[in-house]
Amino acid sequence: MATINCGDFKKGLKVLLDGQPCEMLSVEFKKPGKGQAVYTTRIRNLLNGKIYDNKYRSGDSLESADIRNGDGIYSYFDGTDYIFLDNESFEQVGLSAEICGNQMKFIPDNTECALLYFNNQLIGVSPPKHITLEVTYTEPAAKGDTATNVTKAATVDVGGEVQVPAFIAAGNKIKIDTETGSYIERVND
Repeated sequence: MATINCGDFKKGLKVLLDGQPCEMLSVEFKKPGKGQAVYTTRIRNLLNGKIYDNKYRSGDSLESADIRNGDGIYSYFDGTDYIFLDNESFEQVGLSAEICGNQMKFIPDNTECALLYFNNQLIGVSPPKHITLEVTYTEPAAKGDTATNVTKAATVDVGGEVQVPAFIAAGNKIKIDTETGSYIERVND
């Protein structure tokens, strides 16, 4: 593995910390009046999501992580894992629901996703930031609820539930932020 000198630390760099792949979220350089320069880093573990704040002195180094980005297509959910088709190898790879998080509940089958591999093992997935879905069920709006920002629950065609404004009706298409699961806007055909 290649080593990365602390002078080359930057945001987005993938490194090994205690044998686990991590991504640098921020790097701050400080040069005191006397002594060595200090690099203060904020690092996120890519396997469990924990955040670490570490300090390094000039001359320190870390190993680079064997991280590979790939493209894939979300195929289906088998009850415990989300299954993806890798566009490069055409193999089916799975990732547990707890690692994927809530973002996958708004993703329909056959959606392009970015896949993240560590030592040729799938460790992360990034679906599209926004997705357009059709509302399959929602309660009708009550008269007089137009003066304030009243929201109601709506079920979309992939089964997820999202809070929408009162004017949204069944059959409308809406844009959803997949990370937060929140309504963005109504989409006109």
